[in-house]
Amino acid sequence: MSTEDRTIAIVGAGQAGGWAAQTLRSEGFGGRIVLIGDEAHRPYERPPLSKSVLAGEALAETTSLQKPEAFDALNVDWRPRMSATRIDRASKQLHLSGGDVVGYDKLILCTGGRARRLRIPGSELPGIFTLRSIDDAAALGAALAPGKRLLVVGGGWIGLEVAATARRKGLDVTVVEAMHRLCERTVPPEISAYLLRLHASHGVRVELGTGIERLAQGANDAGLLATLVDGRTLACDVVLAGIGLVANDELAREAGLQCEGGIVVDPQCRSCDPDILAAGDVAVWHCERAGRRMRLESWQNAQEQGIAAARSALGIEVSHQPLPWFWSDQYGINLQIFGMPAPEHRAVVRGDMQSDSFVVFFLDVGKVAAALGPNAARDLRFARRLIERGTNVDASQLADPQVPLSKL
Repeated sequence: MSTEDRTIAIVGAGQAGGWAAQTLRSEGFGGRIVLIGDEAHRPYERPPLSKSVLAGEALAETTSLQKPEAFDALNVDWRPRMSATRIDRASKQLHLSGGDVVGYDKLILCTGGRARRLRIPGSELPGIFTLRSIDDAAALGAALAPGKRLLVVGGGWIGLEVAATARRKGLDVTVVEAMHRLCERTVPPEISAYLLRLHASHGVRVELGTGIERLAQGANDAGLLATLVDGRTLACDVVLAGIGLVANDELAREAGLQCEGGIVVDPQCRSCDPDILAAGDVAVWHCERAGRRMRLESWQNAQEQGIAAARSALGIEVSHQPLPWFWSDQYGINLQIFGMPAPEHRAVVRGDMQSDSFVVFFLDVGKVAAALGPNAARDLRFARRLIERGTNVDASQLADPQVPLSKL
């Protein structure tokens, strides 16, 4: 069968799905591409939603992966405001919410995830938001008026980025985090402490080791009243729930694919059905660097795994084992993380951690396993090379700012 006679369906039109479609064409696939997305928007990037778009400094259209004419040139069968309801693996058919049925030769699932919602009394009251989509950003942005009081539930990346944006817009901000430090699941204590200092220096109140027990309407319908688990109350006008992501793997589960909090795939991005692949926030893969299965919720992984899945669907040999990379912008500070720090790694600091520019290296038996820090893009570029090459390093040289990392 020639490629012109084949159909590749992509469910999910976010960054992973958009890059998958683009890659199919750039690799010479001349067949039919069906791109199904439950939003009205063409594929777009999500990182600006909590920053420039939320701040009103950039239009939502600037987040698009491709300009309209470039997207049109891909010649895809674009199905907006549509969702897949069932996969018939035996007949290789995809059933859609509008009643259509799409036959496929290969199917790429880029269904991503949805923001986890609060499940406490009062969580359905007006003024409570999540942030995952362009429409979410528009609704939340309209509510973030100067002088209002914002309560952020969750001290992870999305919560902290929104807190920073809201402070810049002139809101009073409180962050409540159930764990004992900020971003505890993703960064070591040194960086959690830095983030706490950064937000405190910009006037954000941070409550650690506690949670929200319930929400209620304020007196005389004036805003909301949040009751903490320790009995204290906080008055606010707007609430953002930044408490994580739930993988959209229901479609795959119902089709009998192996799922573990997401769709399990191999290094070729294939599920247990070789004709069905997955990429992006919904994909669970074995990370050799971490030594375990994981989902990687990042801009980088959505792009790279979308590309890898498309190539794999075309029969091109791939092995998706990226070096994890994550970045966050807060108060004009750019924080980047390469690799995955672990408690057993030895931390080596380069620079002054009380400043806004330093690097923390994490050594595993004399080799750099991970590196992170704020406003240190040049050093981190060299750190990335050290990690990827597995270079043996001297900790004292790493720690000495007078020793150029390029010499290591």
